[in-house]
Amino acid sequence: MDRPPNIVIRNYGQYYDVQTPVGVLRCTARATVKRERRGTTPVAVGDRVQVLATSQGEGVIEKVWPRERALSRLARGTDDVEQVILANTDQLIVVFAVAQPEPHPRMLDRFLIIAEARGIRGAVCANKIDLDPSGELRQRFAPYRAAGYPVFETSVRTQQGVNEIKAFLHGKVTAFAGPSGVGKSSLINALVPDLDERTGAISDATGKGRHTTTWTTLMPLGDDTYIADTPGIRQLGFWGIDFSQLDHYFPEFRPYLDKCYYSDCTHLDEPECAVRAAVMAGAIDAGRYESYRALREPLLEP
Repeated sequence: MDRPPNIVIRNYGQYYDVQTPVGVLRCTARATVKRERRGTTPVAVGDRVQVLATSQGEGVIEKVWPRERALSRLARGTDDVEQVILANTDQLIVVFAVAQPEPHPRMLDRFLIIAEARGIRGAVCANKIDLDPSGELRQRFAPYRAAGYPVFETSVRTQQGVNEIKAFLHGKVTAFAGPSGVGKSSLINALVPDLDERTGAISDATGKGRHTTTWTTLMPLGDDTYIADTPGIRQLGFWGIDFSQLDHYFPEFRPYLDKCYYSDCTHLDEPECAVRAAVMAGAIDAGRYESYRALREPLLEP
């Protein structure tokens, strides 16, 4: 069955803004929805939902379609409840600056591992390239391009690369993530120049005004295209990830995984390891391998 066109674009506690073909409705969720979805966020930004309009600009969520994938974290104060940051995410663009602040490849690797583990297409944005006229600083992102990730080089100041990212967004739900100071908010504003007006229009449509404590906001750009500014994703961590599959979350490792002598090779110290041989040959970036090693080694400690 096809998913309904209605999508949750904001959450305010027990209220949800739902984008529908006829406009935005401020909705609550039926109690049955909450009972049926214990153990996870009952209704999350990005969910496709069935709604019933009850009055001008208001409605009730009657059903939530199954999620295809989600960016999630462990709900605070629990040990088994999923808190969904963004549901049905197609893509994750991880934004780092080439300088000011200095990029941290290990942190970038963690974001990409999260995307790989959840079936989300990962991409990298090397921002503030106006600070790198020689192109030398952006070379540190070359291993990610070699691993198969789209790497966008952007400058909000010069608008370089902005159109390339816009084309990448088309027809997808894309989350933006990255540490503070990298220019993520400025980049999103460049992608959506009328962002404040769009936000205000949504508030006007519901008649409820803006709410400054919104965690995740899904911004419709037309043609089933949405972008999400996800301020909470910095603290996402590694909840729900199968670390026995960690080597599969490095795309450049995959051609070598069935060539190791041992079928359960950890790629740390075993003889005749095809992954380590590829590192030695320069086919796998040594820094990316060390990032893998730093995460994998502690799992073997008694």
